[in-house]
Amino acid sequence: MGDAIADGGSELTLALRLGVAVLCGLAVGLEREWSGQRDGGAGRFAGLRTLSLIGLVGGVAGVLAGSGLVLPGAVLLLGVTGLVASAYAVSAARRNGERSAITEVAAIVVLTFGLLAGLGHLRLAAGGAAIVSLALSEKSRLQGWVRSIDDGELRGAFQFAVLALVVLPLLPAEPIAALGGVRPRALWMVVLLFSGLNFVGYVARQAVGASRGYGITGILGGLVSSTAVTFQFSRRSRIEPGLAGPLGFGVLGASTVLLPRVLLASVVLNPLVARELLPYLVPPLLAGVTLVLLAVRRSGPAPAEEEVDETHSPLGLRSALKMALVFQVVLLAMQWISRQGGTAGLLTSAAFVGLTDVDALTLAMSRLGTDEPTVALGARAIAVGVLSNTFAKAVLSAALGSPGFRRVATTGLAVLLAACAAGLWLG
Repeated sequence: MGDAIADGGSELTLALRLGVAVLCGLAVGLEREWSGQRDGGAGRFAGLRTLSLIGLVGGVAGVLAGSGLVLPGAVLLLGVTGLVASAYAVSAARRNGERSAITEVAAIVVLTFGLLAGLGHLRLAAGGAAIVSLALSEKSRLQGWVRSIDDGELRGAFQFAVLALVVLPLLPAEPIAALGGVRPRALWMVVLLFSGLNFVGYVARQAVGASRGYGITGILGGLVSSTAVTFQFSRRSRIEPGLAGPLGFGVLGASTVLLPRVLLASVVLNPLVARELLPYLVPPLLAGVTLVLLAVRRSGPAPAEEEVDETHSPLGLRSALKMALVFQVVLLAMQWISRQGGTAGLLTSAAFVGLTDVDALTLAMSRLGTDEPTVALGARAIAVGVLSNTFAKAVLSAALGSPGFRRVATTGLAVLLAACAAGLWLG
């Protein structure tokens, strides 16, 4: 047996594995010991010493199994598992039917982590023990967080998980010629984007109130699509006219976040283009930051929040589907216009593409080339796309928003539009 174990690794390696196994038990056992004392010293099956020894047994079983001695290792694991099961049965009888088994389950988990450490998976075992210890110590916080989740949030989270993890992978990624080159998976990602914005807005509203929640949602949404935020918030302003101001500020925040997002993307894709692009984006970025700071400084007391029907799913899936279809129609129209223009000008095409998708334009122009004239042309094309995108958002705000929303969003976007034009002129 000794030769078999020696073949599994040096003595130092085996000592390290067993040491990690014991430390896993120590970490979880420390929490269980402290928790038992905090709860009044109620008797428990295992504490610091017992769980450390269980971790050691798991480590020894792992070393034995890794050295080819599977049967002795299995006997050790089964013995500890039986001991834990017996302890739970006795403990449940003493507690008059109370069936809490946290400590017993923790013992089985420690045994598993010890086994992983004995087999050589030290990082996995140590990381798992740390996470389990943290989760056990944060019992009250986790329970409070669960109690704070309402029906809508829980239902929306599960629905979004199904849409993203079940439906999305089933859709074809290749374009369908019969539908004009529509990519079903890419189109569904737009649906997820809109429904995700709806859900984030719902959660932010529940957490900090509608007046501040929409501003936060707009800034976060700008990290993904400021146009989508504008579209969604414009429509929302007609449903909640009392919140037109916060919704408008959210659009300005999203439009401002778009600028560093585009610059960061170009830095990653082509630093030369990013260097040429910076002078174009400085004026609108300064204007946008100024507008957002003024909005925060001048925001008065939150208006009385109107009663809004929240019985439907916070994902707003029906409206998300409609807006995704509208986006696809606009995108196909822009592609047709670009093809009809031929090679008349890259900047004209950039303006058309920028109306709906600045990210796609940034990707294409950053990969255009690395020679100086091409880099300069690519940077200018991205700036033109940002200008046209800002114009499109101003039109959306004016056409779809409520009067109060238009006063805030359209005026602010007009200032950004002028700053974008100034950046092009200065650049």
